Amino acid sequence: MTAFLEIKDLTVTFRVGSAIAARLKGDPVPDLVAVDDITFTVDRGESLGIVGESGCGKSTLARAITGLVPVTSGSISLDGGPLGKRRSKATRRRVQMVFQDPSSSLNPSMTVERTLAELLRVHKIVPRDRIDARCAELMDLVELPKSLLKARPRSLSGGQRQRVGIARALALEPDVLIADEAVAALDVSVQAPVLNLLNQLREELGLTVMFISHDLAVVRYVSDRVIVMYLGNAVEDRSTVDLFESPRHPYTRALMAAAPKFGVKKAPGESAIKGEPPSALDLPSGCRFRPRCPLAEEICEQVEPDLSGASETERTACHFPWEG
Repeated sequence: MTAFLEIKDLTVTFRVGSAIAARLKGDPVPDLVAVDDITFTVDRGESLGIVGESGCGKSTLARAITGLVPVTSGSISLDGGPLGKRRSKATRRRVQMVFQDPSSSLNPSMTVERTLAELLRVHKIVPRDRIDARCAELMDLVELPKSLLKARPRSLSGGQRQRVGIARALALEPDVLIADEAVAALDVSVQAPVLNLLNQLREELGLTVMFISHDLAVVRYVSDRVIVMYLGNAVEDRSTVDLFESPRHPYTRALMAAAPKFGVKKAPGESAIKGEPPSALDLPSGCRFRPRCPLAEEICEQVEPDLSGASETERTACHFPWEG
């Protein structure tokens, strides 16, 4: 059976510096590999979490899937059809994103009603005489009072602005909703209601959700399955229950050990992950986590481990995965 969303051998690179200057000096043109040959699938209605340190390529992956950044190589397909560089209006509608900071992603000069109505009108989602009614329906979906349709973003709270961002994404009736650090900019007290709303919308509308975050607790709460990324690669891809009960990759275990725990004090500067991530412009040989891994041996320097396992959704990229 064909997966609903399929990412195959996806690579995204960015040119760093001037290509002309590099060629004049006789140097190779430097490219930063943000996402490197990543492959995974997502089933219809599934909630997939993607987690990792800042700079590991999570957001670039999300923007590549939505078509906001060009793909260097590899393919993206949705429901058996390719999502290429040039997408029609109908195709672009099918994958929508909720951004991290609603303050910067919403136009400050436009009311909530105008923000939603413009999308409905341009994409011809509903007849013109139903636009006002549909705006009201979208406010109901994200549990906001209709009186806020006349408000501008500056007069809304952070949680209300993010709900408007969700309503804007839902206005296009997508099949896939990508939430990129959707609660990171919100107060902790506001995060839970927004997460509950996303879970509720997923069930009511049959959405396929990709939730990107550096917060392990958030990912655990909203996801059926989790992919752990490190320096542009996927190092672990497993069901949420199995991953959190018995993480197999040393990096995943270190991430969980580094997460704050209630009642446990850590000394200043103490971390479960030693050292800093290598530069994406100068990746280490073999396993990319090797310079920071307590289990590294000679083979880790010589051979990059494949992401493999018993199935496509139970995979680990490590020569010495933990068996627990």
